[in-house]
Amino acid sequence: MFFVDTMETAGLGNRSYLAGGRRSALVVDPPRDIDRVIATAALRDVRIALVVETHLHNDYVSGGLELARVTGAAYLVPAAAPVSFDRVPVADGDTAPVDEGLTLRALATPGHTPHHTSYVLEEDGRPVAAFTGGSLLIGGVGRPDLVEPRLTPVLARAQHASAHRLADELDDAVPVLPTHGFGSFCSSAQADGDTTTIGTERARNDALVKDVDTFVAELLAGLDDVPAYYAHMGPANAAGPDPVDLTPPARADAEQIARRLAAGEWVVDLRSRVAFAEGHVAGSFNFEGESPLATHLAWLIPWGRPVTLLANSADDIAHAQRELARVGIGRPVAVATGDPQTWVRTTDELRSFRRSDFAGLAAALGRGEQPVILDVRRDSERRAGAVAGSVHIPVHELPRRLHDVPGGSVWVHCAGGTRAAIAASLLDAAAREVVAVDDGFAAAEAAGLTIEAPAAGTPDGTTGTGPAAA
Repeated sequence: MFFVDTMETAGLGNRSYLAGGRRSALVVDPPRDIDRVIATAALRDVRIALVVETHLHNDYVSGGLELARVTGAAYLVPAAAPVSFDRVPVADGDTAPVDEGLTLRALATPGHTPHHTSYVLEEDGRPVAAFTGGSLLIGGVGRPDLVEPRLTPVLARAQHASAHRLADELDDAVPVLPTHGFGSFCSSAQADGDTTTIGTERARNDALVKDVDTFVAELLAGLDDVPAYYAHMGPANAAGPDPVDLTPPARADAEQIARRLAAGEWVVDLRSRVAFAEGHVAGSFNFEGESPLATHLAWLIPWGRPVTLLANSADDIAHAQRELARVGIGRPVAVATGDPQTWVRTTDELRSFRRSDFAGLAAALGRGEQPVILDVRRDSERRAGAVAGSVHIPVHELPRRLHDVPGGSVWVHCAGGTRAAIAASLLDAAAREVVAVDDGFAAAEAAGLTIEAPAAGTPDGTTGTGPAAA
């Protein structure tokens, strides 16, 4: 009998897999923090014989090279992937033994990348699982625009062909086990459910139910922003990532925190957005530790900028350090825990700002106030509707576009509150008067605010000049 264990990396929206038999197993697309993988194998009491990559990842730093080194496993990487380290090059149709009666077969499925390869686990010659990486996903496919813009239309067509190849060669009952699609920006659409099969996808996946021209046109039209840090992941994985360093960082006192802020380093407060708004170190930024921390922080920070972390506890620091290491943000230069009063030299260095909701915004407008309404959602979200008169700057653009925020009090919102809190901290650090709207966007219309389609081509990014409140 075979087994497949799923290892979630929820903060990045990815999955890795441990699969095998009674004695030996393989690992598919391992995360950088390989201790999790080794612990999962230990629980199964199996030897890791193979470590395989479906492609060079653009959204996280792989732990594959280090896992293979530590365990002595063979490291299988698509032959066409441009890497600088020794590995076992894999081509279409290659096979490798896993355990008694279990074999892994490579299946070329270009599209997400030119060299993308899926792997089919076979038991006594019968396919029992398909590890599809960034090819066929749950209800979608991996996006084809992360390698080279000129290749995007070609790769989109390749995705369609690869999905059909998987569907043509595998029985309906074969489970589809993708790496992306659970929140990862590598996916063209988010997963509809947690599990799927070839048969399920054959009936509903756009790549399998639509002709190639329609599929490509719709896929390309629906592509969203690419996180800025993706530009650094592919080169890191091609060069061969260094082992992850999760040792505890140095402690920082109030004087050191002040010096790091003065030097232009990033001081990141991991506490809840409620606690941060009530009191925080002036100049620090709020990225909640329970949010998609790695994606948000890695997207916004100038790459390579030193980071100091502030949190309630050492456990919060350790969790964040692990999350950030997965996307190539090195060991924090310093950390501090406890009460924000101990992070400053004097209480004058503490700041706070207001929080409200969409009803509070409507009330302020009803009183005749004229604040700047700043929408920090992505373009794709805003196209579905926006508060009339609002200014639009996606949160990932805000650090370099603070000068584009009009003067006056700023009420900042997103879709649920997390990104609004990040944006509010950026504005507060720039000494702007800010109110963080901690509310779901669906509540805006119910609060009496006018929601309309954004006006195309307005130079200031607003939806128009009409009143925001009905």
